[in-house]
Amino acid sequence: MPLKIKTAQETEFDVLTLGECMVRLSPPGHQRIELTPVLEVYAGGGEYNVSYALARYGLRTAWTSRLVDNPIGHIIKNHARASGMDISEVIWVPYDGVGRADRIGLNFTEVGIGVRASVTLYDRGHTAVAHMKPGDVDWKRIFGTRRVRWFHTGGIFTALSDSCAEVAVEAMKAAHDAGTVVSYDLNFRSKLWPSKKAIEVTKKLVPYIDVLIGNEEDFQKVLGFEVEGTDEHLKKLPIEGYKKMVERVVGAYPHVLAVGTTLREVVSGLVNNWSAIMYYDGQFYASRRYEHLEIEDRVGGGDGFCSGFVYGLLHGMTPQECVEMGAAHGALLQSTRGDTSMVTMEELKHVMGGGSARIKR
Repeated sequence: MPLKIKTAQETEFDVLTLGECMVRLSPPGHQRIELTPVLEVYAGGGEYNVSYALARYGLRTAWTSRLVDNPIGHIIKNHARASGMDISEVIWVPYDGVGRADRIGLNFTEVGIGVRASVTLYDRGHTAVAHMKPGDVDWKRIFGTRRVRWFHTGGIFTALSDSCAEVAVEAMKAAHDAGTVVSYDLNFRSKLWPSKKAIEVTKKLVPYIDVLIGNEEDFQKVLGFEVEGTDEHLKKLPIEGYKKMVERVVGAYPHVLAVGTTLREVVSGLVNNWSAIMYYDGQFYASRRYEHLEIEDRVGGGDGFCSGFVYGLLHGMTPQECVEMGAAHGALLQSTRGDTSMVTMEELKHVMGGGSARIKR
């Protein structure tokens, strides 16, 4: 059964996302955090990245979260506004001068190279968004009055605190009840919670999910579905094994109408094999396989897939076009530094069409 998506004419927003945005600090190039004299500043967060990318492609997107009203929070505000996304549903809280009550999360990210993997060091405890609780946002007003075509959140937000997990349930139920398509990126983060807790919490969310998105390990760690033919290091990712896993997922949860899965095989810190598969309306679709994809920065690749995938579905593209757009956008996003998309639609269509990286002049 295909997705039922509201028309643009009957809604204020094409996409609304819920999640944390942090400020990322990275050494230039492939320097080490402990030795660098300079740090580059970026804004990024799983759900935020999706709204940001889709706003750049002309969609009416919004993002809701909880931010501190200080210069660090304003980095995120200014970055969001540059994309054109709406932040009118963000909760702003006062700064107490030291961040005891609320603070903006930070992450320090090294971009790996060769046999050295990329590494992220979190400094995100007791952040403002982790203190969100049910009732903070009037979801019935948003989905009933402002009206939204597509709502997206995911496992990073849900893992931040028990109250965030409760907010996720509240928001997803309101969206579901209003007839808004609900997508959820499983996005497992072992530094935030163990697999056992992730599975326990996510099972409460699944009844409200129309579209599931995840990478090569998310379905195992967050839903408990093993993939046949993979090794513990996920060096080989057999597509047939993933198809069988997805079939088990939709068999267990037949109301889930679409599943998008990225497949990343790590050759080195800067070279990956990259592709994606999509399940939709009872059939599977596989993207082009990007062999030995050279990567500038892998962070945000999955969000790139998600936003391209959602763009296709909202524009009535065929399932094959949707998975190709998601995979191409994820591949292109990893060609630039930072978490959010710097990709143009012209570039995206060029790569989707099989275009090369030959210089343009």
